[in-house]
Amino acid sequence: MKQRLVFPRQLVCVGVISRPLLHSFLLFTFLLSPVAAGAVDITQQLHRPLNSSVGRQSRDEADSLLRIGEQQYASGYADKTIASCLQALELYHSIGDLKAQGLTYNLLAKAYIQLDSAKEAEDALRRGLAIARDTKDFQAEIFVLNNIGTFFLQQGESAAAGKTVEDALAIAHGVKNIEGEGLSLSNLGLVTARLGDYNKAIKLYENALIFRRQTGDAIGEANTLNNLGDAYLASGNYQDTIATYGEAMRTAKTNRDRTNELRAIDGLVKAHTAVGRYERAFDLLEQRLALAKELQNLREELKSFESYAQLYKQQGNYLTARNFYERAIILARTLEDSKQEVQLLDQLTKMLQRK
Repeated sequence: MKQRLVFPRQLVCVGVISRPLLHSFLLFTFLLSPVAAGAVDITQQLHRPLNSSVGRQSRDEADSLLRIGEQQYASGYADKTIASCLQALELYHSIGDLKAQGLTYNLLAKAYIQLDSAKEAEDALRRGLAIARDTKDFQAEIFVLNNIGTFFLQQGESAAAGKTVEDALAIAHGVKNIEGEGLSLSNLGLVTARLGDYNKAIKLYENALIFRRQTGDAIGEANTLNNLGDAYLASGNYQDTIATYGEAMRTAKTNRDRTNELRAIDGLVKAHTAVGRYERAFDLLEQRLALAKELQNLREELKSFESYAQLYKQQGNYLTARNFYERAIILARTLEDSKQEVQLLDQLTKMLQRK
């Protein structure tokens, strides 16, 4: 998610996740997720001696680095996001700006999560939580609870995820935080959809859109529209699916939100394929591949090749499908993603056996 993360003190009347439970969950996530090799410890980055040039850096430079990091994350460059965040953190640490450090840790955690670096993500989350509690930032609590809820959902803990997001929604409603209400309703829709109640999820997403549009949160709006499209797709309502993903794609494209634009295209490809509109699906895949190349994002190029392969395979064009599978496998090797390479080889082998 894109989705910002921060954590202040608990409100007395609202149930939230205790630190021991959070630690246990994050440890569980760490045990299940691979950790990127060669990751640099955040403490070493922050507490190494500051040279005179760094010590003279202004808040404006740190703020600029954080903005750059946000843009890099939105464009799918998690590794570059981490580099920008670590530089920003060093500057914020030198001037003692705790709230800015908290915001930066939130973005840093999301980037580590995108790279499946659970240990580093846990460290960033823990530091962000401590800062938010120290500064008594209740808005931050809303966002961190949503992110923890998302983690639970990713691990299949739907009940825990729902309770956590409901806590966030209660806080947001209590302090009249419109942005937090939109985010919490959208995430509660995710939990509800995961439980299979798509009609209820659709209503939650529609309510979330009201709040997200009030705040002008275009990225949040595109994300919720994609969630809504997913719910329509799962329920077999292809007309509303296509309309909703189309709106998400236009909104994301206007705001250069590449993550949601690519996700909307993926949804549209599935929807058009489901109703036999293969020509439109191929047009969309062409757009997707062009966007991935524009971003110079090899992982998104790989996904485009895999989608091409699956679509050609569905049409019975095994020769062309094989070509795209092989191109995807080459990129997986280039990215040194052995897990993806094995999965692609397995798909290719099964297809060839059915010929």
